[in-house]
Amino acid sequence: MKSLLCLLAFATLVPSLPAANKGSIGVSLLTLQNPFFKVIGDSITAEAEKNGYEAVVLSADQDVGRQSNQVKDFIVKEVAAIVLSPCDSKGIVPVIQEANAAGIPVFTVDIPCNEPGVKIVTQVATDNLGGGKEAAKAMIEALGGRGGKIGVLDLKQVESCILRVKGFKEVMDAHNATAGAAKIEIVSELDGGGAKDKGYKVAEDMLQAFPDLSGIFAINDPSALGARGALEKAGKADKVVIIGFDGQPEGRQAIKDGKIYADPVQFPDKMGVEVVKAFLRYSKGDDLPPQMLIPTKLYRKADGEADPELK
Repeated sequence: MKSLLCLLAFATLVPSLPAANKGSIGVSLLTLQNPFFKVIGDSITAEAEKNGYEAVVLSADQDVGRQSNQVKDFIVKEVAAIVLSPCDSKGIVPVIQEANAAGIPVFTVDIPCNEPGVKIVTQVATDNLGGGKEAAKAMIEALGGRGGKIGVLDLKQVESCILRVKGFKEVMDAHNATAGAAKIEIVSELDGGGAKDKGYKVAEDMLQAFPDLSGIFAINDPSALGARGALEKAGKADKVVIIGFDGQPEGRQAIKDGKIYADPVQFPDKMGVEVVKAFLRYSKGDDLPPQMLIPTKLYRKADGEADPELK
């Protein structure tokens, strides 16, 4: 009896052991400099660990060559799965084909690869087309029934951003086709690089070419914040409406402060969790749909004022 009591007492003092390591998941994300992808990576790591896997999360730094080398390394290490947010949906095709040939399942998160000749188990992403439509509705709302000239800061090498602009244009076309509606004309579409510094420079160029601009739609928060900087420098911060995309903390703060009108907000934490769950389902032999989309939610100033995470 004394021995049994000792064993029970010892068991209460020893913490439960983590689940046995079942293998690694290789993750190569567009860039970890963008907080959005950092949240995806952290969520993948946490969800993988909960289920006995180690996630190796790397930043491709928007370089498809670097990303291809990372994937090749994952293949050599015989990871259980590969998760990608492609830097270039076409340029990444050859190395995905190598992973396919090695029998390693490939999943994409946020940015798809819809090119022929590759096998992607499933794509977990924001409904970017729907989000682009929400952004257009926000622009129409912000202009308050006025027409005007607007610009778009895009990122054409990234499929998710292409979809955002496509959804935006679809709603704008429908609006302009409505009888009696004040026309909203897209007069400029430039590559903002998805980054604050390039967004600033491109927005400067846009304002010089079209000094009577009424609005700018930027495909993410960094480029939207860059555009805001250009407007402030030009003394037009109160004359041009900005619609961003993402809902990163800095972007949400700018919405609360009235610097950006609205964002279709993404949920990168959900993406990270769902892509790991998709891998687990695949491992059990479940059939998965080709894509699993997470809807956006439009975030305006009132949402910012009620947001406990903001200053």
